[in-house]
Amino acid sequence: MRELIEEIFVTALRNPFLDTSVDAVQLPHPEGQDLVVTTDGFTVSPLEFNGGNIGSLAIHGTVNDLAVSGAVPKYLTLSVFLEEGLEIKLLQRVIGACAEAARACGVVVVAGDTKVLGRGECDGIYLSVTGIGFRRRDIALGISQVQSGDRLIVSGTVGSHGAAVLLAREEFGFASDLASDAQSVFAQAQALLAVSGVRFMRDPTRGGLATVANEIARASGMTVHLSETLVPISDSVRSVCELLGFDPLYLACEGRLVAVVAESSSEAALAALRRVAPLAAVIGKVSAGQSRVILATRFGGQRLLDELEDDPLPRIC
Repeated sequence: MRELIEEIFVTALRNPFLDTSVDAVQLPHPEGQDLVVTTDGFTVSPLEFNGGNIGSLAIHGTVNDLAVSGAVPKYLTLSVFLEEGLEIKLLQRVIGACAEAARACGVVVVAGDTKVLGRGECDGIYLSVTGIGFRRRDIALGISQVQSGDRLIVSGTVGSHGAAVLLAREEFGFASDLASDAQSVFAQAQALLAVSGVRFMRDPTRGGLATVANEIARASGMTVHLSETLVPISDSVRSVCELLGFDPLYLACEGRLVAVVAESSSEAALAALRRVAPLAAVIGKVSAGQSRVILATRFGGQRLLDELEDDPLPRIC
C-alpha cells in the first residue's frame, strides 16, 4: 500500500500540502470569509466514458457543489476504495484524471485514504471526496429565498452526462460521439454572482433538471413553469432519448447549473452567464400556486413533471 500511494497517488497529486507522513494537514484560512464544506461519493458504471472517467467526475462533482454554493473551491480530500485485482493502468488513468481536473479547477488534494476490498465487494473503484472552499460573507444564496416571479436559468444543454454514460455501457448495440458534459461550473457561478438578484443555484446531477425544478417547487410551495422549447437539448441527446425511451429532463448533468434569479435581473444574469456559457437560456419561472412543476410542451400542451420514484440510470455519478 505504501508503494501504491507513493508511486501513483503522490506522483499524480503532488502539491505543497500533500504530506503522507502526517495524519492531518494544516491549511491557511482567509480572514473574513466563511468555510464551506461538502462531501460526495462516486460510483459510476462504467468507470470510463466518453468525456471523462470516475476520477475527473469526482473532482468536477465536488468542485461544482462548492461553486453553486457561492464558494471558491480550494482543497479536497480523496478516499479511494479499490477492488482486489484492479488493473494498475486503469487506476493510473483514474488518478491521473483526478490530478488533471484538480489542476484545471485550481484545487489541490491535500489528504486521502486508500482501502482494498475483496473481489466482488466493489465494482472496480469507488471514490469519496470532501471539498473545502471559502465564501464571502455578503453572499447569501438559498432555496428559501425563491420568490414568485423569479426566472429559472440553465447554463447549457442538459442530459449529456446521463446519455454518455448510458451509451458507454454498450448494452444497446449502437455508437455515438456523444460526450459527457462533466466540467467545472465555477466560472459560470462566478459570472452569476457578479449580478444582483441571484437567489439560488444548483447543479442538476442525479435526477437532472426536472428533479431540481421539483426541489424548488417543494421548498417554495409554489409552481415552477418550464418551457420545453426553451430548454437547450443537443440533437444527439434528443436522438438517444427518443430511441431508448428516456426523458432528457431527468438525465444527469455534470457541467451545468440551474439558477433562480429575480425577474428584474434575469436579462443581466443571462448576458453575464452567456459570456462563459454561450448556450445558457432562461427556461421558466416561479409563480404562486400549488407545489408542482408544469412543462409547456413543444406541441402546445402541458404536462406535470413528477419527482422520480427510482433513479432511471443507477451508478451514474
